[in-house]
Amino acid sequence: MTEAPLPKFEGRIGKTLEDSEAHFAPPRHPGQDAPNVVIILLDDTGFSQLGCYGSDIDTTHLDALASRGLRFTNFHVTPLCSPTRAALLTGRSQHSVGMRSVSNHQTGFPHQLGHITNHAATIAEVLQSEGYATFCSGKWHLAPTNDISAAGPFDQWPLARGFDRFYGFLEGETDQFHPELVVDNHHIEAPTNPGEGYHLSEDLVDQLLKMINDSKGIRGDRPFFAYLPFGATHAPHQAPSAYLKKYRGRYDQGWDATREAWYRRQIELGVTSEKTQLAPRNKGVEPWDELPETHQAFACRLQEAFAAFLDHTDDQIGRFVDGLEEMGELANTVLIFLADNGASQEGGPYGVMHEMKFFNGVFDSPDDLISQIDDIGGPHSHSNYPWGWAQCGNTPFKWYKQNTHEGGVHVPMIVHWPDGIDEDQNGSLRDQFVNVTDIVPTLYELLSVTPPENYRGYEQLPVTGSSFASVLNSADAPATNRLQYFEQFGSRALVAEDGGVYWKAVTRHRQGQPFEEDRWELYNLSLDASECVDLAESEPEKLQELIEIWWEEAELNGVLPLDDRTLELFASRLDDHSPHPTHRKYRYRPPMSPIPAQVSPSPSGRSWHLTAVVNCDASDEGVIYARGNENSGISVFVQDSRLVVDYNAFNDHSVLESDNALVSGENELSVLVERLNKTAGRIKISVNGAPSGPIELPFMMGMISSIGASVGRDVGSPVSPRYESPFDFTGDLREVTIQLGARAGQETEANGKSEMSRQ
Repeated sequence: MTEAPLPKFEGRIGKTLEDSEAHFAPPRHPGQDAPNVVIILLDDTGFSQLGCYGSDIDTTHLDALASRGLRFTNFHVTPLCSPTRAALLTGRSQHSVGMRSVSNHQTGFPHQLGHITNHAATIAEVLQSEGYATFCSGKWHLAPTNDISAAGPFDQWPLARGFDRFYGFLEGETDQFHPELVVDNHHIEAPTNPGEGYHLSEDLVDQLLKMINDSKGIRGDRPFFAYLPFGATHAPHQAPSAYLKKYRGRYDQGWDATREAWYRRQIELGVTSEKTQLAPRNKGVEPWDELPETHQAFACRLQEAFAAFLDHTDDQIGRFVDGLEEMGELANTVLIFLADNGASQEGGPYGVMHEMKFFNGVFDSPDDLISQIDDIGGPHSHSNYPWGWAQCGNTPFKWYKQNTHEGGVHVPMIVHWPDGIDEDQNGSLRDQFVNVTDIVPTLYELLSVTPPENYRGYEQLPVTGSSFASVLNSADAPATNRLQYFEQFGSRALVAEDGGVYWKAVTRHRQGQPFEEDRWELYNLSLDASECVDLAESEPEKLQELIEIWWEEAELNGVLPLDDRTLELFASRLDDHSPHPTHRKYRYRPPMSPIPAQVSPSPSGRSWHLTAVVNCDASDEGVIYARGNENSGISVFVQDSRLVVDYNAFNDHSVLESDNALVSGENELSVLVERLNKTAGRIKISVNGAPSGPIELPFMMGMISSIGASVGRDVGSPVSPRYESPFDFTGDLREVTIQLGARAGQETEANGKSEMSRQ
């Protein structure tokens, strides 16, 4: 890294003030007419799921932005969230900047650092250096997971990558009613709870509007860059009850009929055409009419929750846009809306009511869950819809998020800029091929910004995206991106233009299969956008040409080595590159921040021992240690002068209470959880050496929760129904020590599955 030179003083320094001349370096300012920039990002949202792209979901506000701006019908991203975000914020290939996959792990290769390399400045860093105010409110997921606790390091958190302010969460997902929140560089608790009407999407918009108002109220001359990456519509699909009720019965006709209706509406809207076939059902998607009634009812309720979630998010986008308009800032704001990848396949063939059950090998069928469907979409569920509804969301395409076929990478994008887009272009479509890497160079061109060759001493990688500024006021302008590679977990694709025709070579890799055995497919996207007519056999020379170009692009963009590991990486991160001590002994002294699940000691699926030293009297009570939430978790607390452990295995509570009362003064409390076999366990407790128990655990969870731990209180929804959160310990909690035993293989796999799905 080269050193930045000291600034040169341009005044004159004499012996006295009279002999000297002051000089004030002018602050960087992009100019009085420089537009604001807003990027709104949705998670796991397919091409057809907005109303203005074909669905019947009420997205009034996004539809309005589209009617006053431009809809892009041929826009592409990466198949996964962190890679798309890295490409979006840098204008460079996700592999070249170190984000081949999600930020949860590092592999020891340059294409998977777990963060964006410092040799690729983000648009926030560049615009901040140009004099913009920069704000982010929402999901980050661009810092190594091992670094997201209150201990840091913070060098890849939003404030270190160009944002003046941040409010949101650092991981791949969070509970919308009880989120794990971060402000700037510290963790906080949600300001209210769902009983008081709290929902994260509303909070994110409130906070972002506040940041902008704070800036504009003092520095009205200064433009802003605002990045609003919602947690929606990533699982868990959660929305306020009024939105859930709005969609009751809406999808009773099933995914086949709904998908056909959405496809027909897409043709009417012009976002696709008759020449694009509706792709056949993906493998594993059953014909709707052949499903049992309970499966249909369960699947419908899961889709209703998704629709409610998207509708509610759209209303928050409307509030944000209205806020900009009330400030007088909307007209001169370049606003770009997009999704980070196609609809999610992580719900499996039937859908998921409670993800932790799934990761513990408890596979509830819809028949088992039908009595609980009223909980879907609320705080008592962590749901994701089944494959049939996910493919419906990707209409007219096949496959899903994680795949390099169109269902994984072809998503909606809307551009709205009243001062920069001619009024006669309002509501028009843009069919040119565009990739997510093209957004930043487009913005740089519109703002007359030249990305630096050196940023804070780091030599910069070239910005490789292609500006599409030329198409904003010309529907007939040629596409500027004529060659684009894709790769995810070994699945690969290449889109290349030849004589006005866009060709695509694509292969869907199966983990563990030798890469040379992958079968490549070939499509003429100009005639067959839904990849229904495979030309591999009739055009073998064209296919081979594209495959060879893919390898050239892979070499050029740092894609190699190909790596199809998924669960193995998520699981090994917990040991191989972990910040945790090898002796697995942890000592906590409150007050302290909540500990995210991915960096807190995991007492799941293994034996472990907790000891606590407290000073209290007969009236003191509260939580000593808690992990998880009301759906699954474990809580150690004092109540009525007794030590209590509540082991909540999916609302099946195993509770052990001490026979002996705590004494006034100092007490030593002990909780021993023993693993007996693959699924069974036992709990023993003691107060000042006097034992109580044991009790048997009929089911010992291999993965307790995706929600982290808290010491001295229970943050979020309460693990135990015997108290209300946060149930702070009112005595003096001197110390909590946790000693973990060896991890079982099944728990390692469960943690890996959980982390992967959360992305």
